[in-house]
This record gives sequence, structure tokens and C-alpha cells, in this order.
Amino acid sequence: MQTILTGIRSNSVLQLGNYLGAMLPMVRLANEYSKDWQVNIFVPDLHSIISDVDGNLKENAIRTVKNYLAAGLEINENVHLYRQSYVPAHSELCWILNCVATMGETSRMIQFKEKSKGQESCNVGIFDYPILMAADILLYDATYIPLGEDQFQHIELTRNLAMRFNNRFGEIFTVPAKTADQVKFMKADEGIRIRDLLNPEKKMSKSTAAENSKIMLDDDPAKAAKKIMSATTDSLGKIKYDMFNQPGISNLLQIEALVTDTPLQDVIATWAGETHYGDLKQKVASSVSAMLTDFQAKMASINDEDVIALLEKGEKYANEVANKKLLEVQKAFNLR
Repeated sequence: MQTILTGIRSNSVLQLGNYLGAMLPMVRLANEYSKDWQVNIFVPDLHSIISDVDGNLKENAIRTVKNYLAAGLEINENVHLYRQSYVPAHSELCWILNCVATMGETSRMIQFKEKSKGQESCNVGIFDYPILMAADILLYDATYIPLGEDQFQHIELTRNLAMRFNNRFGEIFTVPAKTADQVKFMKADEGIRIRDLLNPEKKMSKSTAAENSKIMLDDDPAKAAKKIMSATTDSLGKIKYDMFNQPGISNLLQIEALVTDTPLQDVIATWAGETHYGDLKQKVASSVSAMLTDFQAKMASINDEDVIALLEKGEKYANEVANKKLLEVQKAFNLR
């Protein structure tokens, strides 16, 4: 079986953009392929500690898994949920890959440049993040890794490390698919980017200080509706999907399509020629409120003990697979 692998950092509560743009597409992909593929969905708690966290990583990991289940993830024998830190092979392979990677290629990573920009110093984890990500992928012979375009450079680094290692030691690692093939597989020629409600030129982010700029998955539905009603639009007086000239209106149309599971083109056609922004906001506010009400009810119905049991089962599987691959790598270096 081929393997699909993905994960979402568990630092805090997800916002609507994370959910609609990353988690929901992954759930649908997993449900589509898990009959014939291995689907590994891990909680990258080691990645989470490179930045400030709220100190509740254990609880956050459980909540993240609940998010997947509430989003409709179907569990079968091919779907594996596990916490990264519960599989020690990730850390050891990261160290070994550090000895294969070069300072030049890791220092060229755009995310490192952006996160270290303007700082007198930053922790080494920010620099080493892509190498740990490569270990996450290569331990399981993953072919496809659904992720955002800001991570594409890391996939190319992973491919380079795998090929370099294989050239030296033989065919030990599966080389992940090229970025272009990853995009085709995810059916994401146009990435989903939910915009900041107050500044639609930027994507929605949970780190933004302004509360009305984002909708969190644990927001009271009525509060979320009010945020939609206060969203920035424009003065053009026409409802049209045009992310360049009308990003605020386009963002509302996109949100409406995603939370109601309606093709975007159908939503655009419904509002074509309309001019009353308030009517659109009312409709989107109602849809978001209904979605959150349903999602939060599903979250509340999921038992913590059941989630932990699911994780422990996944971690048993993950350790078996990862340790087998790590042993191959250790033997290549004459460590075993």
C-alpha cells in the first residue's frame, strides 16, 4: 500500500481558515483513499515547541484528534492517528538526516528566513524544522503529503535528502512525489486561503491580535456571526468573486461555499448581479453559525478516553513501522 501522511500543529484552538483550508480537505482525502492506502495523520507536538505554546500540549493533541473526528474522519484499519513525540524514531532520524543535510540548503528555507527575520537570535528548532519534517515523512515511505504551498520547499528538501541517502546507501527511502504531483493529488490547483475578516489582503491567522479578524472553532456561534457582519468589504456595490479587486466579498463567497459544502461556482452564480452586501453577510453569518453549532456539538460528544485509546493504537502501529525503517538506516551507518 502507498502512504499518505499529514499533520497539523496543536499549539492552540484552530481558526476557521485552518479548518476549511487544511483539516477538512485532508479528512475528505483520507475518507476517499483509506480503503486502499495507508493514511497517517499525526499530531506534530515536537514541531509545536519551536514557538511559544500555552503549556497544554497533551490536551491540545487530544483536541486536535477530536477536530478530525468531528470533521467527519472515518476510522478503519488503514487510518492511523498518533503523536509525534510518542514515536522516538522521529527524533533519531532527524539527527541522522542532519548529518546528511547541508547548512546551505537548510539556511535557504523561506520559512526560516521569515521567522528569523529581525530577531537577534532564534532557537535552533526553527532552523531544523524542515529536517524533522523530512524524518516524519521518510520513516513511513510516504508518497503524498497534503500541505500548504508554504511547505512545498520542505517537500523538495525531503526529496533531495532521500535521493542523496539512497545514492549513498541503496534504496532505503521512498522519495515523495514531486510538488506538481502533490498538488494534482490534493486536487488543489487553487489553494484555499480564508482571508482576515478585517484585512482581506492577508490570510486569516490565529496569531492576529484583533479578535474580529478571525473565527475560532470554539467561538460562540452568535459571536462568530457578528464577526462576519463586521467584515471589511468595499464600496463597489456589486457582489462579484474577484480576489484581486474585491477580496472581502470574495472571501465571504468562499466561506459560504465551504461551510455549506456547495461548489464555489454555484455560490457565485447565486449572488451574481446582487448589490446588497448586507444580505450576503447575513447569509454567510447564518451558515457559519450553523456550521459551528453542529461542529461543537460533535466535539462535545467525543470522549477523551476513546481518543486516547485511538492514539495509543496508532502509536503502536507507528512505532512498529518507524523502528523498522530506522533500523535500516542504522545498519546503513554501521550503528547496528
